[in-house]
Amino acid sequence: MTKIFKLLFAVALSALLFTSFVSSANAAKIFNTSTGKWEDAAERTVTNSRQSGIPRQVVDYDTDLRVGSIVVETSERRAYLVLEDGKAIRYGVGVGRDGFRWSGRHRLTRKAEWPGWTPPTAMRARQPGLPAYMPGGPNNPLGARALYVGSTLYRLHGTSEPWTIGSAVSSGCIRLTNEDIKDLYDRVSIGALIVVRQ
Repeated sequence: MTKIFKLLFAVALSALLFTSFVSSANAAKIFNTSTGKWEDAAERTVTNSRQSGIPRQVVDYDTDLRVGSIVVETSERRAYLVLEDGKAIRYGVGVGRDGFRWSGRHRLTRKAEWPGWTPPTAMRARQPGLPAYMPGGPNNPLGARALYVGSTLYRLHGTSEPWTIGSAVSSGCIRLTNEDIKDLYDRVSIGALIVVRQ
């Protein structure tokens, strides 16, 4: 009886270890655009659980831009959606790191939910670990929504890295939390003016 019990215990333990190994090997991965490496999603959640500390809010905003325009103030790490009566919704954003900041006036040319990501050739040359294409989804660096800026390579998009909001870490795109980009996405229309200032 003892031998049978030991044998069953050994088989159960082996099955548990095998399942554990397979689960680890198949764990979800997130591509970290800052480091150019794939990272375990569960590990990133534990080590980077800090959320954005910049709440979305309605503020006074004096501008002659029409309602529905988006203004990104790079130096402030904020974006503003112009509302009526001298108001705007202010969002915290992450911006381009040194050497990747830009400014200009463009129109919103496309909106996408859970967009796929095709890193530009120049980005792939700088970071050889980048995939040629990544389908949309929770682990995609573009997050839940993307707003395409004119004919540029830039977007206002969500991020699975909310702790980067308020920082200069991207290759030029403007990041918002997934919650904030969903809010902005629902409020703006194709053709809206996008102004990015240094």
